[in-house]
Amino acid sequence: MTDHDRTDTLVPDEGLAPASTALPTTDVMEELTTPPRSQWRDVWDQFKTHKGAMIGAILFIFIVAGVYLGPYLWSIDPTQIDIRSRNQGPSWAHPFGTDQLGRDILARMMSGGQTSVSVGITAMLLALFLGSLIGVVAGFFKRLDGPLMRLTDLFLALPLLPLLLVMMLLFREPLSAAFGLERGIFILIVCAIGITSWMPTARIVRGDVLAIKEREFVLAARSIGTSNTQIITRHILPNVLSPIMVSATLGIATAIITESALSFLGLGFPPDFPTWGRLLFDGVDYLQQYPERVFWPGLAISLTVLSVNYLGDGLRDALDPRIRGR
Repeated sequence: MTDHDRTDTLVPDEGLAPASTALPTTDVMEELTTPPRSQWRDVWDQFKTHKGAMIGAILFIFIVAGVYLGPYLWSIDPTQIDIRSRNQGPSWAHPFGTDQLGRDILARMMSGGQTSVSVGITAMLLALFLGSLIGVVAGFFKRLDGPLMRLTDLFLALPLLPLLLVMMLLFREPLSAAFGLERGIFILIVCAIGITSWMPTARIVRGDVLAIKEREFVLAARSIGTSNTQIITRHILPNVLSPIMVSATLGIATAIITESALSFLGLGFPPDFPTWGRLLFDGVDYLQQYPERVFWPGLAISLTVLSVNYLGDGLRDALDPRIRGR
């Protein structure tokens, strides 16, 4: 048998498809049919690997749900006075006990938590807006960088607590007369905390904008005539989302601590409008006889701040593409 006959026998031509028309393999088909993963799915996959962040998120959601949904389950009025039930310890009727006027401490804890968490979130949003705006403008427009950063340094140099005390003393009465006592004080505390806590966000965002605006995709967008507003909204802001989100979580913790400090000093909300800081202030005089009056609000503040800090730590790792997937 010749070599030509052996070749014809071993490799017949019938039924062979050309290489260009061969069917793809199973692995290739799976890759072609698998939908692309979204960025937020990658963020969630990274976030849930951070055990501390998951515990912090669950704890923070539990606290928020407790203070906002709890009053629907525990319907005792936090301002109801019952002198016959004053200074009672924990019981089935009053799980956290009662204060010197017979008011239920659990109901006051939930009512005070609504105020403290609301102040923290609202003040954080104000500080986040001011810090992001100033940081983006200072980093993107070179001629405004110097004045805005000197303004930031000026605010950083101001003593925070004395400044807050002066603002409370100056604007407390006018705002209370204009909006009512409780609403006026809420607006004053939120504005005071927001105006005095935007500086770290501004400096972090500015640093990221300075680096991002020199990247190739920004230069390419500028070369085709994209306006500065579109460059900022489409290319700059999405890439500085990570530090903004981390600043947001840390800002909630800072605002809650600041509000609690003001209420503890007696310069926050009135005595009949409870907050966690006000409950601490009211419980100091009874610390030796009834230490639980200080323990419960202090524990609530500590757990909230701790959970928010762990939440911010997990968001930082999940939103940073340089360490995502490690």
